[in-house]
Amino acid sequence: RTGSRKNIAAHYDLGNDFFKLFLDPTMMYSSALFPSADASLEEASVAKLDELCRQLELRSEDHLLEIGTGWGGMAIHAARHYGCRVTTTTISREQYQYACEQVQQAGLQDRVTVLCEDYRNLTGRYDKLVSIEMIEAVGHAFYSDYFQRCSALLKPEGKMVIQAITIADQRYDSARKSVDFIQRYIFPGGCLPSLAVISDHLARDTDMQMVHLRDITADYALTLAHWRERFMAAQEAVLRQGFDRSFIRMWEFYLAYCEGGFRERIIGTVQLAFAKPGYRFASSQAQ
Repeated sequence: RTGSRKNIAAHYDLGNDFFKLFLDPTMMYSSALFPSADASLEEASVAKLDELCRQLELRSEDHLLEIGTGWGGMAIHAARHYGCRVTTTTISREQYQYACEQVQQAGLQDRVTVLCEDYRNLTGRYDKLVSIEMIEAVGHAFYSDYFQRCSALLKPEGKMVIQAITIADQRYDSARKSVDFIQRYIFPGGCLPSLAVISDHLARDTDMQMVHLRDITADYALTLAHWRERFMAAQEAVLRQGFDRSFIRMWEFYLAYCEGGFRERIIGTVQLAFAKPGYRFASSQAQ
């Protein structure tokens, strides 16, 4: 768990002000969902949040658990627009402090609880669970822990939605045994799951079934193009924060490298919904 904290800190603790330079005002550092090709990045980020909330079938009486707070965008959106209670947890101190401030500013402290805690230490039962691009930081050896814990944290009729960057099933084993540019310079400890690996752990480690899959790979390529354009336009501000030109080149390459990976479908992005045995489809979905 100390390793998890160090790996997360190595990336996210570059500083909130750094990420503000290229993320949109929602501060979502995950694939957006573009309702149209000319939609703004912020519009696409909000559309993604709404889609995840719809898949969760959020109701005002729900208590939603989020594993991986980010900067609080999902928790605030769910509480503000769907009226539910949210408990969200992160192991990044920088993100925790920022999310707490955002919740206060939004006046949602009665509905949103932010924790700085490893998800494996959480207890209780929740109606819904969401985890946005956090599984990539879990690691091959800990997938069973992740799925067992998520399943145990849900009520018998609960539902869970994740957004995940994936790698092709055929390339999973070779990729996890090698170290690429991303793992060496950007996300130490990162490991992309494949759909088969997720399905296998879902069957082996939980009593849940997959009830929805949406491929949003093309949206991630477009998201990264927006991020790279914004990042490169903010070079002088990056330098003023104490980073050097080699750091800028590394990040330009990282953002372009990922965009290319999604465009060529070397890697993918999916939204997945899993349901506990007691879950029943809403009437609108049952038709």
